[in-house]
Amino acid sequence: MTMWNSERSILVNTRCLGGPLTTGVQRYTLELLKQWGNSVQVAAPDCPLGGLKGHAWEQVKLANRVGDRLLFSPANTGPLAVKRQVIAIHDTASFDEPSSCSRAFATWYRFMHRVLARRVARVITVSEYARNRILFHLDIPPDRVIAIPNGVDQRFRPHTDAELCATLELLRLPSCRYIVSVGTQQPYKNHRRLLEAWKRIQGDIDPKVWLVLVGTKGPRRALRDPDFNDLPDRVFMTGRVDDQQLPAIYAGALGCVQISLYEGFGLPALESMASGTPVIASNAASFPEVIGDAGILVDPLDVERIGQAINRIVQDTDLRDDLRKRGLERSKLFTWETTAQRVWEVLQNAAS
Repeated sequence: MTMWNSERSILVNTRCLGGPLTTGVQRYTLELLKQWGNSVQVAAPDCPLGGLKGHAWEQVKLANRVGDRLLFSPANTGPLAVKRQVIAIHDTASFDEPSSCSRAFATWYRFMHRVLARRVARVITVSEYARNRILFHLDIPPDRVIAIPNGVDQRFRPHTDAELCATLELLRLPSCRYIVSVGTQQPYKNHRRLLEAWKRIQGDIDPKVWLVLVGTKGPRRALRDPDFNDLPDRVFMTGRVDDQQLPAIYAGALGCVQISLYEGFGLPALESMASGTPVIASNAASFPEVIGDAGILVDPLDVERIGQAINRIVQDTDLRDDLRKRGLERSKLFTWETTAQRVWEVLQNAAS
């Protein structure tokens, strides 16, 4: 077991952990803290704060609390006044996918990231793709941006039939044969093309096979999207599910489809592979780095190819078995212990 020894005090900004666990950024923060244990100190508001109140706490109260410690801000935001800081920027969605957030949110994040990138000691991100986007948008020397991939928790593993039945019955899924897709209802998640592809292939596959969409509601403009108000047959939307139920949802699926147009890392694809579930993923953004040759990569704009890939996964048992083996082996390359160790090294260098 790695020992996280340090002669220098490190304070971790944990404002993002105030609400239910729904994002990869929250999981990243929790997993690092789990690895580091008591070797770091944490700072969070006395009660969960979001929006303007949360940012105000971060910019004023947290900034005044840091003192001579190194601050690690793992969730895209940090106090602008603190130079002795390392920040993790998981993506540049405010630049690349502004429709995923309000205009005010995008404007604030673009401003904050530009300022922080120039001031802080180091910027950590989660993929080479995300690193390239940061360097494209922000005025920062390349040697100050370090790409360290995410890991996957050991909870994500193949499950027994008994484990699967308990969770799937609790969620009241309409069938035990299903394709799953995990992600918030936002335009860049590409649900529109996924639903269109599903509609096209329904007549070619077993009528007992369903498409299960797991994730919280996105911005209001996504909820007004007619695709979510006029779903094809055999589509089931779970809404937000408890984090403890996710492993069984992945493990019970015939396949997982993650065809986002934009993604800083794509954690659900990795978690699916670790669960022994074949993955269909976008050939864009960070997915090729994560998937390698252990899944089916498709053009996220090509509805026909998306449908063909789903059809192959459903129909071809040998293909599923091969991708299952490849995915399980590939997922072993990504561990939270390795991620935590590499982030720790960056923090120690920045503190010296």
